[in-house]
Amino acid sequence: MLIAFAALAAQLGLLAHGGLNSGSYHELDVRGGLLAALATLPLLVWRRSPFAVFVVTTLASATLNLLDYPSGPPVGATIALFLFAATSAGAKRRTIAVVGALLAAHIASVGIGERTFPTSAIVFGVLAWTVTLFAGDRVRLRGERVERGRRLAAAEERTRIARDLHDSVGHAINVILVQAGAARLLRERDPERSQAALETIEDVARQTVGEIEALVRTLRDDDGNGRVEAQPGLTALDTLVAQHRLAGLAIDVVREGDGRPLAATTDQAAYRILQEALTNAARHGAGRTEVKVRYGKEELELTVRNPVGPDSTPKNGHGLIGMRERAQLLGGSLSAAAVGGEFAVDAVLPIEHE
Repeated sequence: MLIAFAALAAQLGLLAHGGLNSGSYHELDVRGGLLAALATLPLLVWRRSPFAVFVVTTLASATLNLLDYPSGPPVGATIALFLFAATSAGAKRRTIAVVGALLAAHIASVGIGERTFPTSAIVFGVLAWTVTLFAGDRVRLRGERVERGRRLAAAEERTRIARDLHDSVGHAINVILVQAGAARLLRERDPERSQAALETIEDVARQTVGEIEALVRTLRDDDGNGRVEAQPGLTALDTLVAQHRLAGLAIDVVREGDGRPLAATTDQAAYRILQEALTNAARHGAGRTEVKVRYGKEELELTVRNPVGPDSTPKNGHGLIGMRERAQLLGGSLSAAAVGGEFAVDAVLPIEHE
């Protein structure tokens, strides 16, 4: 570690040139060189035990003063104190007494070595080590904030991927189950419709595999952007509706307002909300499903309504939670509830979202 050898060079320079004070001192010898090394070179292993390195370097510096070497400021100990404060959570709260005791020992060794009251050493030592301790603690706090931000971003990304995976796989399994049943029942009576159902299964499976591969690439991506390209948006709504119609779900789609390009996040969220709502309608619905997409001046309104039986209302599971999260993350809102034998999903999303 370069900083350790730089500190050693500085310490040896002070010993060789009489330190910062005038007077009678021991000249640099083997013993002084070894103590200088002990006061600086432990910095090489500071990561293993920052506090132990701080204690060793401080005691070695104090010993130089007691033996009347012109050691000057405790270079290694000051650096060790900074590194300790920068890497140890709660360092000031747990060790302030020890730091103060070591500072007092160092100042006392200066006074004994100089045979006078160490006024300058007290002022300089208290000021220098207070600033060092504070600076190291600020560095630690900043690092912790960065780490918390990184973990939060990672958690948000995992949640987003979980929502996408749930929506894609849930929709695909529902369509495949219905189409597989239709293909089996129509195999002899209506071979053409049976073949169409098998083709739908193939298309849905291929599309879902592609989306899962994109999500897996995101998890393995090392560039840190964590985004999946080419996510489906409202332009794929007709394909989504067609898949559910082939699965036997009767759907009416109404579009209102002036359709226009949406922000990518809004476009993707709108598609996923409609996808999950139609999947729930196919599982729990009983009759025709109505879908309305309305472009307002600043908001996009999505509505999905379908009749449900008394025992088939969608539960508040991952799907409904995921829809609400998508809307809330964009600053919008979503409600989903059964009213009068009908299950309604109403979402409002901002058209412009950064």
